[in-house]
This record gives sequence, C-alpha cells and structure tokens, in this order.
Amino acid sequence: MTIQSVLVLGAGSWGTALALALARNKHSVYLWDIDSELISNLQTDKCNKRYIPNVTLPENLFPIASLEDAPTDLKLAVNAVPCHGLRSSLSLLKSFSDIRICVASKGFEPDTQKFNHQVVEEELGEASFAILSGPSFAKEVAAGLPTAVTIAAKDINVAQSFSDLFHDDVFRTYTHSDYIGVQIGGAVKNVMAIAAGIADGLGFGTNARAALVTRGLNEIMRLGLAMGAKQETFMGLAGLGDLVLTCTDNQSRNRSLGLLLAEGLSIQEASDKIGQAIEGLKTAKEVATLAKKYDIEMPITEQVNKVLQSECSPRDAVQNLLAREAKAEM
Repeated sequence: MTIQSVLVLGAGSWGTALALALARNKHSVYLWDIDSELISNLQTDKCNKRYIPNVTLPENLFPIASLEDAPTDLKLAVNAVPCHGLRSSLSLLKSFSDIRICVASKGFEPDTQKFNHQVVEEELGEASFAILSGPSFAKEVAAGLPTAVTIAAKDINVAQSFSDLFHDDVFRTYTHSDYIGVQIGGAVKNVMAIAAGIADGLGFGTNARAALVTRGLNEIMRLGLAMGAKQETFMGLAGLGDLVLTCTDNQSRNRSLGLLLAEGLSIQEASDKIGQAIEGLKTAKEVATLAKKYDIEMPITEQVNKVLQSECSPRDAVQNLLAREAKAEM
C-alpha cells in the first residue's frame, strides 16, 4: 500500500470515523471542520469527545482549523460534510489542483434534488469523484469493528484508488460502477429508517417492520430505475445492506428520530435530543419531489414527508399506509 496524504472534510462522527480508518492504514490524515471550536478540542483532547469519545486520535491524524495547514500538493479528499453543506465545503478545495473527491454523505442537495456527484462537478469542474456508501455506523468503524462498504465512480479507476486507500482486514471496500444507484440507495434508506422508527415506536411490531423494510426497498428500486440506476445495485451493500442496518438498529439517527416522534416529541425536540445531523429530515422532502417528477408511487416516502411537514401525526401516517387497498405484490 502506498502511503498518501488525505484531507477529510467534516469532523462529525462519520468524518472522524473515516479519518481513523485511513489513519489505521498509515496515511497522513488532515481532519478539517468549519467548527473551529470542535477542531481546537480535538487538538487538545486527542479524541473527539463530542462524537467519538472513546477512541484516541493517532499521531498521523491531524485536526486542522484551516485548509492552509494541509499539504499544498494534496490530491485526495474525503468529504463527510452533510449534504446541505457539501457545495460550500467543496468551494474551499478550488486551490488544490487535480484533486480527487470521495463523497461519503448520503442524500440530495436541498431544494435542487441534485446528486452529490453533480454538486462536485458543478463546483470543481471535471473533478474525479467517487461515492462511498453502505451499511456502516460511525462508532463501529471508529472502533475497528468489521465493516463492508461500496465505493462507486464514473471512472472505475477512481473508485479503485479510494478502495485501495481504505481497504484493510476490518474495513472492506467493494468497487461499483453504478454511482447513481449507490447514491439513491444511501439517500432514500434514511427516509425508510424514519418510518421504521415511527412504526416501532408506536408498537406495531416486528412483522410491520419487516413489511416496511421490504416495501421500502421496492420504493427505492422504483425510483432508482426511473433515474437510470441498475436494479441489482439495490440488492447489494448500498441498497439492501444499508436499508436493513439503518431500519433495525438504534444507532441510526434517522430511526431514532422516528422513535422520538412516535413518543410525541416535536421535530425540533427530537433533533435537539439526537444532537447530530439527521439527513432523512431534508431528504424526505427531496425524495417526495423526485417521486412526483418521475411519476413514481412512493407511499412510505409520502407519509414520512407529511409527518415531517406537520401535515399528519405519526400514528395517522402508519394508519394511512395500512388503509391502502390490497394489490398484487409485483
């Protein structure tokens, strides 16, 4: 393995976990965040007490408050900034020439419904990009527990270059050419996780959750095929794998949001209690918009969006789904 200098944008739980994974592979990792106080604490505490408190930052992981502290000849960056901040964070990279970007956030740009790779191309021109997705909770990656993810790109050589950067015996990476499908799977599963949290929080049981996950996958596939993705992508890590993980485990912020909404908390109260970015909050609206644009039936997405837009209660949303007419499964 060739040792590289890598910039990681976003020092939240996911960005920190990815930085730790890269540092375990002996790379020189520069971890930046717009929150200068967070970076200062990382430098002082030698760990991310706010998000990953139990893992010490290794000596080859350097928290930086300014990109001027990164090597000027740096060619590789991993962006773990939430989707709503992706464009502004990418604009900071224009001083680096011929940089390759691996986007690790899951969702669409708010209000435009643009894919993350489209935002990269608009901000950095014909920059080489890859997309990292799959079933991967940050705390488990940070702790070095076994994880498998997908890295997709238009140019498979770019996907392979980031795969080589990350891959080791506990963080396994698989390359993929369907960068559209990988992004759709990673984004829409967050909406389904909110629905799963609501259903579980209301005590509808594991049968209902299994049905929701299965029908949720069907919605993801429907939208994906309409937008040019490959059906088989959704049976892999970035589709079914990520969907099952985030719908069934309480480490998922999106599932946790659904659970809290089912308890009667407001969206603001639930968000404050979780204390981290919840991508599904913004993604639900964008996916509902895309469903209308492509004339795709996505009833679970529709009901989640209505809850998040305060158009119906969590209980009414589930009852609306259960009241739908019987139909053929396929």
